[in-house]
Amino acid sequence: MTRILVVDDEPQMIRVLRINLLARQYEVVTAGTGQGALDAARQDHPDIVVLDLGLPDLDGVEVIRQLRTWTRVPVIVLSGRADSRDKVDALDAGADDYVTKPFSVDELLARIRVVARRFGDPAEAPAEVLVGRYRIDLARRVITPDVHLTRTEWQLLAAVVAEPGKLLSQRYLLEQVWGPTYRAETQNVRQYMAQLRRKLETDPTRPAHLLTEPGMGYRFQP
Repeated sequence: MTRILVVDDEPQMIRVLRINLLARQYEVVTAGTGQGALDAARQDHPDIVVLDLGLPDLDGVEVIRQLRTWTRVPVIVLSGRADSRDKVDALDAGADDYVTKPFSVDELLARIRVVARRFGDPAEAPAEVLVGRYRIDLARRVITPDVHLTRTEWQLLAAVVAEPGKLLSQRYLLEQVWGPTYRAETQNVRQYMAQLRRKLETDPTRPAHLLTEPGMGYRFQP
């Protein structure tokens, strides 16, 4: 049974999440503070953490940073902070996804399922992926039917599809493809992502696989 640590300082929110998660056969552990979350993570070894950022003692971003010093447990942020800076800070600290309050319980459950599938499979990134009608061989850098990609386009595509369903910040992709000195050059990611969509998406204006999460980053949807 998947064990989920829910961290929120609002008892009503804890109650709603607990009821919905238990109804779907998840085991639930709860905490109302940042220090409580860190203690529970060490003692109860959750499979997933659902974390609010506005905690009374430690900011949620700091909780993520501290978790990342010793565990790779997936963290889904569930927060009323809608500012893009807060979202990017959480993702850069090591969060795996970000859901803004008010939220749909069904959406949160879908995000939990995606994370559970991804982290439940210890296999490395696949050698081949499908993007719509295209079969992409990442090792040989071959696309069927044939599509030509530049070296940078290949690097960006490989970074995005390596973690299906995961929300990747622009800063993360910049560091992976261009290096740490380019962390502020966000237009690079936008430009090359647009080029990939023109080449691989059926309708580049309404992408089905190479998705933008406004103010946060990008996600590959198989």
